[in-house]
Amino acid sequence: MVHSSPVLPPLDTLETFARAARLGSFSAAAEESGITHGAVSRQVSRLERWMGVRLFAREARGVRLTPEGMRFFARAEEALSLLGNTGERWLPRPSKAVVRLSVTPSVASLWLFQRLPKLEGNELHVELTLEHRLADFGEGTDLAIRCGKGPWAGVRALPLWQEKSFPIAAPAVADRLGRRSDALSLLDMPILHDSNIEGWRRWLSREGVDYIPRGQDRRFEDYNLVIDACAQGLGIALARPPLSDAAMAAGRIVAVSERTLDHHVAFHLIRPDDALRSPAIEFASRFLREAGHDEATIAAFTAPGRPKT
Repeated sequence: MVHSSPVLPPLDTLETFARAARLGSFSAAAEESGITHGAVSRQVSRLERWMGVRLFAREARGVRLTPEGMRFFARAEEALSLLGNTGERWLPRPSKAVVRLSVTPSVASLWLFQRLPKLEGNELHVELTLEHRLADFGEGTDLAIRCGKGPWAGVRALPLWQEKSFPIAAPAVADRLGRRSDALSLLDMPILHDSNIEGWRRWLSREGVDYIPRGQDRRFEDYNLVIDACAQGLGIALARPPLSDAAMAAGRIVAVSERTLDHHVAFHLIRPDDALRSPAIEFASRFLREAGHDEATIAAFTAPGRPKT
């Protein structure tokens, strides 16, 4: 039976249902909506649970409306038409193709924001979710940027750039250090790091120092805060190019040692194994070119994954 509660069904599920009904395909509805095939399927299932009936019959070559679905589709079209004709736009209809990107705050503020207008161009709009948790591609996310060693199950990941770390400090702090760049001299200053101290442990171990965080050292959740604290003279940090490049180019921080070390983890661009939507393919391609990848690598990363059902 149709849901007897006077409460309206969720509007996002209503519009997704109507799109899928008009197009006769969850994949086509996903493409038009700017969300994934799986997100369409989940929104429809959510509406079906709310209604208490099956609205679509799932078949090998697509979907078709059930008799209950056909009756509800007529009502849904009427409701959406009324909402679309009101002065207030209850249901946003973006003029650009939407790409949903989950990204850590440090990559967003230190690398992405300054490049975002170029990457979007005139036809894409990137919706950003700033978070540290693993991206849930089932919630409509197209792409994600995360830091780690990889690989990860169920997704495809491509390292974005090779980081070569080295100690950095504010110019005034560097002046106080002078030419002293050995580990013991640097340890006279507070050490600044993010939630992972392995980079400092590896760098200092090359000079025989078994580093254990001290009371004077400072830990920050995001690397962008590490850079800001370092530029303010609070201590010594490790550069992580290209995230630290802008601050160095502006003279806010300077190198205090010539010795570099490959960083132990890397930032990756991550995608689901399912085939990407066309806007996500275009954005991923632009993003990877900006990060310095060649066309063969880009083509391999954006190639279709497992076929959708």
